[in-house]
Amino acid sequence: MTSFSAAQRSRVTMLDVAERAGVSKASVSRFIGDDRALLSDAIALRIEQAIEELGYRPNQMARGLKRGRTRLIGMLVADIRNPYSIAVMHGVETACRQHGYNLVVCNTDRDDEQERQHLAALRAYNIEGLIVNTLGHHLEQLLELQREMPLVLVDRKVDALHSDLVGLDNPLAVRMALEHLEQQGYRDILLISEAADGTSSRVERLHSFQSQISRRKKLRGSVLEITPDLNAHLQAFLGMSPAGPKALFCANGIAALACTKALRELGCRLFEDVGLIALDDLDWYPLVGSGITALAQPTQAIGASAFECLLKRLRGDTSPTRSLDFAPQLITRGSTHPL
Repeated sequence: MTSFSAAQRSRVTMLDVAERAGVSKASVSRFIGDDRALLSDAIALRIEQAIEELGYRPNQMARGLKRGRTRLIGMLVADIRNPYSIAVMHGVETACRQHGYNLVVCNTDRDDEQERQHLAALRAYNIEGLIVNTLGHHLEQLLELQREMPLVLVDRKVDALHSDLVGLDNPLAVRMALEHLEQQGYRDILLISEAADGTSSRVERLHSFQSQISRRKKLRGSVLEITPDLNAHLQAFLGMSPAGPKALFCANGIAALACTKALRELGCRLFEDVGLIALDDLDWYPLVGSGITALAQPTQAIGASAFECLLKRLRGDTSPTRSLDFAPQLITRGSTHPL
């Protein structure tokens, strides 16, 4: 096979392929489009050989625009460094590829101006649908996009956007965590979370925690947001009376990392002085002490389902919007050993 540089490939046209194969330009167009079945096997083979010999690469974007389709799906994420975002994004991308779509990912880095710029860029790319995992502070732009294309929310609800929502069943996750801690003998529970900042999933976990604690007479619960004073607050919690069995409930992977580092700095014996359970199951959890007990989110399924919801809307589904709430899986490790 002849080797061509990118510059050489870019200069080869559809007409060049047609002349090499001895066919019409329309036949080449059918071959690289969706009408290949209309060509005889002999003609298709000649075109395939000409494409390989010339190193021709069709301009997929131009073809898509000509047909009114780009096969591009946009995804807006709040923080691409968050392991949850990466895992869900992988699920979306895998599902996109299986259905012949490509994914364009934009990271807002939790910055409103970045979100505004990315929304404008996604519109310019002529995406066919959008998956959103942000706070939605630029509501007017999102509403404009929603009028033009299907839109699906992941993890975070934006009330003004009447769109399908895919994420975790947060009340169930909190109930499972507290039931496990109570069964293991812990009685004093501290929920540690990032600042709520209007993030619906964080708010839902907080409210569910407070509601569940109020109904569980054996448990005492309090809430702490991650701040630069985290070490001091944890030390105060550990020294509180009564000196009963205490446990930390970390609301996501970022909180789990912050707490694990703080406990080490405080000289705690992991996990003898305090128990720990975390939402999300990250690769490093089994490596800390005797392992961190986790409520694993089915991130692959969440990402794939978000795309499948979008695909149904792209195919004309006009049924009422729906919420898909996935159950977590409890993975017990040494950080919540029976007391």
